[in-house]
Amino acid sequence: MTWFERAEAAERLGDWDTALALVSARAGCYVDADAHGNHLWHMDLLAAAGRFTELTELAHTDVHARRRLNRALQERGTDSALRGRAAAGDRGALYALLRLLCTTDRAPEAARAVRELAPDDAYALRLLTDLRSPSDGPA
Repeated sequence: MTWFERAEAAERLGDWDTALALVSARAGCYVDADAHGNHLWHMDLLAAAGRFTELTELAHTDVHARRRLNRALQERGTDSALRGRAAAGDRGALYALLRLLCTTDRAPEAARAVRELAPDDAYALRLLTDLRSPSDGPA
């Protein structure tokens, strides 16, 4: 069995330590296509394992960790963590927060977040407009 097959099997079983050890040993951001793919898989494994402390630490310097962390927080409905990251300047976290709030029928909260955190962010404003339904009322 190859390392890849062992890593996939460990992932299916939820054996995160094994899967992470196998994948991270072959991961490298922008090294080559295979290493980069393994790097992205490594980020996915950290999120699946719920290792948000590690993912958060990597997110300080790794754009892929930052994106995966924000997506995981959105998927888990963790609006307070996204808001905190957005308030600290992470625009990706802001956009994930807006998606979360709008898709869970909290458009007024999303509009308030834009006003408080990034009133001049054109993408946030457009995202807010695109995600809101006409019945949500004005921004």
